[in-house]
Amino acid sequence: MKNKNTSVVIKSKKVKRSVGENIFQIVNIVLCGLLCLAILLPVLNIVFASFSDPVEVMKHQGLFLRPIKPTLVAYQYVAKNPNIVTGYMNTIFIVVVGTSLNIVLTLIGAYVLSRKNAMLVKFFTLMIVFTMYFQGGTIPFYLVVHSLKLTGKVWSLIFPVAINTFNLIVMRTAMASVPDSLPESAMIDGAGHVRTLFSIMAPLTKATIAVITLYYAVYHWNSWFNAMIFLRKKSQYPLQLILREILIQDETASTGGIDALAMASDTIKYATIVVATVPILCIYPFLQRYFVKGVMVGAVKG
Repeated sequence: MKNKNTSVVIKSKKVKRSVGENIFQIVNIVLCGLLCLAILLPVLNIVFASFSDPVEVMKHQGLFLRPIKPTLVAYQYVAKNPNIVTGYMNTIFIVVVGTSLNIVLTLIGAYVLSRKNAMLVKFFTLMIVFTMYFQGGTIPFYLVVHSLKLTGKVWSLIFPVAINTFNLIVMRTAMASVPDSLPESAMIDGAGHVRTLFSIMAPLTKATIAVITLYYAVYHWNSWFNAMIFLRKKSQYPLQLILREILIQDETASTGGIDALAMASDTIKYATIVVATVPILCIYPFLQRYFVKGVMVGAVKG
């Protein structure tokens, strides 16, 4: 018998890969590297061009691999627009209020649709999914919003898009994957549906909630078409619509002659893209760890 104090060292044998597996691994690495390069180059090109001298931008051909004669003239032109600050405030209001309303209503709807003993749950699920594939179009949508007397108000950008069907189905699937014993135990202990939803179901599906929160926030941040057809006053315009007007003005200036504004038109376009994109990109690092998990949880069961 071996002594108990004798330590047995087990040498781990390295698994030898076949030639085909090595080739597959190399091809994967090369393809992923090319994909990352294809994504990064346009982003870096826009950022570097926005900080470059307008005259040099007009002369330059090809990608910008670094700023040429770095300057902030493009950002100064953008900042001079008095509507930029107002647009930012309107967009932040729409994103915060709109996303909060989206999440609350989506949670309530998903909770009801995920209950197996709820009355007509299959019928309502089919009706909701039907609206995802067949829509009325822009004109009926405008008539509905107009009949609700929301035109000319910021709420026309929030209430009509309070629930996204795809996000609702993903959230419903995530809640349906939670064992029935958990909400049933909570109800036996005296919890109602509201308490069960926000104290049991919501914490257990927080990864999916984080993902659809990101989806809703990005939608509200990038939305400009609804604002263009529903809003009348510039003081109500969100940031994206303000930046769109800046781009149109710069295109007009660039065809009117060679002056300071015309020369800066290209760099102003790049600067507006950076101004509109950077804030929403700052949210991604905080939700990244939930992103893959939340999507996979919502896709496990149909």
